[in-house]
Amino acid sequence: MTAQRRAPPVTDLDHVQGGDSALVTLIEYGDFECPSCGKAYPILKRVKARLGDRLRFVFRNFPLESHPHAAHAAEAAESVATLGGNEAFWTMHDLLFGNQKALEDDDLAGYAEHAGVDGRAVLMDLAEGRYRQYVRDSFMKGVRSGVNGTPTLFLDGIRYDGNRDEETLVAALQLVSAQASGG
Repeated sequence: MTAQRRAPPVTDLDHVQGGDSALVTLIEYGDFECPSCGKAYPILKRVKARLGDRLRFVFRNFPLESHPHAAHAAEAAESVATLGGNEAFWTMHDLLFGNQKALEDDDLAGYAEHAGVDGRAVLMDLAEGRYRQYVRDSFMKGVRSGVNGTPTLFLDGIRYDGNRDEETLVAALQLVSAQASGG
C-alpha cells in the first residue's frame, strides 16, 4: 500500500479564498500558462460558488518549465499580492487565467493595473527577481508533495486524482466535508 500524498498545511503565506472555519479545503497547484489549468479554472470557479462558505480554496504556484511565461506570470501575481493584498491577487489570478495567451511582461503590467496596483512596480519586481525564490519555493513544496503536473488538487491536504468535472469534484468535496464533520 502506498502512502497518501499530502500537501503542506495552509499558512499565512498562501493565497486563500474562504475562511478557516470552512468544512473542507481545496488546494490547487497551478500554472497560469497551462492549458489544462485554463480548462479547470471555470470548473473550479463553479465548484467554489456551489460550496460557498463550506469551502476554503488555496492556490499555489507550480509554473512548469515547458511554459515560457508561467514563472513570470506567477511572480507578477505575487508582486500584485504584496502591493495590493488578497483581493488584488485574486483579481490578477482571474485575469491571468482569462488571458493565458497574452502573458508578456507588458501584458502582466496591464493586468496588475487592472487589479489596482502600479504596473511599473510589478515590472520592477520582475526585473529584480523579487519573487523568483518565493515561486521556486512553492514549486519545490509541490514537488515534495508529489506534484508532477498541473493542475494538481488536494482535498483537505490529500492528493486527489479523481475526475475533474464539476459534479464529481463537488461530490468528492462534500464527502470529505461530511467525513470531517463526522457525518
